[in-house]
Amino acid sequence: MPEQPGSYQFWDAQGVIIYVGKAKNLKRRVSSYFHKEVDRFKTKVLVSKIENITYTVVKTEEDALLLENSLIKKYNPRYNVLLKDGKTYPSICVTNEYLPRIFKTRTINKKWGTYFGPYSNVASMYAILELIAKLCKPRSCRMPITEEGISNGRYKACLEYHIHNCKGPCIGKQSCNEYQESIRQAKEILKGNTREISDFLYAEMQRRAANLEFEEAEALKQRYLLIKNYCAKSEVVSHTITNVDVFTIVNDSDRKVAFVNYMHVTNGSINQAFTYEYKRKLDESDEELLQLAIPEIRTRFASTAKEVIVPFEMEWDIPGAAFFIPQKGDKKHLLDLSEMNGKQYKFDRLKRAEKLNPEQKQTRLMKELQQALQLEKLPYQIECFDNSNISGTDAVAGCVVFKALKPSKKDYRKYNIKTVTGPDDYASMQEVVRRRYSRMMEEGTPLPDLIITDGGKGQMEVVRQVVEDELHLNIPIAGLAKDDRHRTNELLFGFPPVVIGMKTNSELFHILTRIQDEVHRYAITFHRDKRSKRALHSALDDIKGIGPKTAEALLRRFKSVKRIREASLQELEECVGTAKAKAIKEALNTPQERA
Repeated sequence: MPEQPGSYQFWDAQGVIIYVGKAKNLKRRVSSYFHKEVDRFKTKVLVSKIENITYTVVKTEEDALLLENSLIKKYNPRYNVLLKDGKTYPSICVTNEYLPRIFKTRTINKKWGTYFGPYSNVASMYAILELIAKLCKPRSCRMPITEEGISNGRYKACLEYHIHNCKGPCIGKQSCNEYQESIRQAKEILKGNTREISDFLYAEMQRRAANLEFEEAEALKQRYLLIKNYCAKSEVVSHTITNVDVFTIVNDSDRKVAFVNYMHVTNGSINQAFTYEYKRKLDESDEELLQLAIPEIRTRFASTAKEVIVPFEMEWDIPGAAFFIPQKGDKKHLLDLSEMNGKQYKFDRLKRAEKLNPEQKQTRLMKELQQALQLEKLPYQIECFDNSNISGTDAVAGCVVFKALKPSKKDYRKYNIKTVTGPDDYASMQEVVRRRYSRMMEEGTPLPDLIITDGGKGQMEVVRQVVEDELHLNIPIAGLAKDDRHRTNELLFGFPPVVIGMKTNSELFHILTRIQDEVHRYAITFHRDKRSKRALHSALDDIKGIGPKTAEALLRRFKSVKRIREASLQELEECVGTAKAKAIKEALNTPQERA
């Protein structure tokens, strides 16, 4: 499952939704139900009845909460405790009084006023109320205030007025028109229409500043900043959208199928979101598939929406509905959200199929590489080379072989550089490649489908000179180049080499860098082993008849090879015997050994 916010639904064997939940991270939240340490009886019973899991991805946690509320109200799941208790999410009410009040409530009675919500995230609701209180300063008292009562001076100022939380409309300190304008602005905030208020406050702030009314301009500036720091927009709930169908289509060309995502928006919230898979029989276009899918899905859900949002132009009409292609705004956000869910569904189906058949994933990635490099055949066998030395000493090279993008360690090869003196990586690479493919040609071993060099244009050119010019082989050669920070960031191919457009965070690029890391590890390990053996080697190891135990006894007695060479024959005989003492004396006193 994706590590994104969203709502998830659990279904039983009869195809009934038994639980709807929300999550900041869908993967972590849903997986928590299946941990062994879960000890709640209700959770165990719920998990035992789950037959299928579906989910809808959104962009923010608030959207996930609002979507969960919509789905709970629609499906009434058996295991959602909030619904069983008869509770509902709170809303914000703006009353119809002479001086309207703004407050939260769980009781909906439209005779009292206008309602906004519901708010499944109570903290978010309180944040909105706090913003309105600071910005618009509506009265908080429950006293029924009338125009006549204000004229007759029937009311007295309360504490809220004295601490500047209310402008005192009840005592005539704020006119009714000014108060109604504040309530109108509050309603716009609750609808999410903050741009108009923001522009108005900014213009008024500039006007006051131009008139040298700096204190009033500063107060307006604070209100302007409050609006700017608050975001009331949501992809899941938008009070400007109602009874709308949203359709998008996502292709999977490898399997000749398409995924059509459907969302239905009612009363400003998504209450249905499903993705269906359609298999192409005759390579139908996206428009032809949508032409078949939209009427079928609308009939299945008995949708009567008169507006249908689609991603491209449609040449046909639906009775009683019109198509709309949004370019910006809330409806464009809904279209993007629908497409995101379709892509996520496609990704999930692909992952499930690859888990059941791992070879499918390798074949898909090899096809991607074949298409990226425009190779004649599938790159089943890939070989990569790397050199390792320290200032030319102990120069070695390694060759790793990947078959179906998996390491084939029995085919790995190590090479001691024989013909190159000094630190010459290009000459060393040519020697190894020449030895490798000359022998494969002599033995009739299948040649690789692709060679990857651990380097850029220079390494590719020296390999090409051996493979094509000397051995006359037609093997594609690619290179993995590094940036200034020694991080692999480019795939090169062709002659002259060009950069292949590939995202560095893609799955295929990770496989290629894994091949590069593997050959680097293999060559470095071989170099370290060779260097270690040379460091531990002594002149005693080259004397015939002197084994490890004898050499250890001599070094324990004399401490070094120099002292062994300077020791007398009698001292050596006392340690290892006459025959070995003579052999050591003769071997260590040769002119070559002394040198």
